Amino acid sequence: MKFKRRLKAEGGLLDLTSLVNVFFLLLIFFIFTSSFIFQPGIKVSLPKAVTSEVIQQENVVMTVTRDNKVYLNDREISQDEIASNLRIIAKERSSLLIKADSNASLGKVVEIWDMCRNEGVSQANIATSK
Repeated sequence: MKFKRRLKAEGGLLDLTSLVNVFFLLLIFFIFTSSFIFQPGIKVSLPKAVTSEVIQQENVVMTVTRDNKVYLNDREISQDEIASNLRIIAKERSSLLIKADSNASLGKVVEIWDMCRNEGVSQANIATSK
């Protein structure tokens, strides 16, 4: 004999719409907040050069800004400290990379270049953008 069940088990439907909405809101939140993280540094607009080459070695970076302030590895140095720091670079046999803003005084860059030669820095390069 067959008995009929009076209670039917209905398939449960889980509404995922709100879960998907929360997921996308979190995704958008993290995308927008991650783009507002700025690296501190010195703003320099490098001059453009067609024949520039990529340098693979580690360099000591000397930066000249548009208002002719000089920074050595992100630390501002005075005119008197430039020569003493270049002597240290020459003793360590390190190479120097000069990052000069395109609006910086050419005289200041040439002055630093001449100081490099006087102090015996073996390799001094000027940074450019392609």
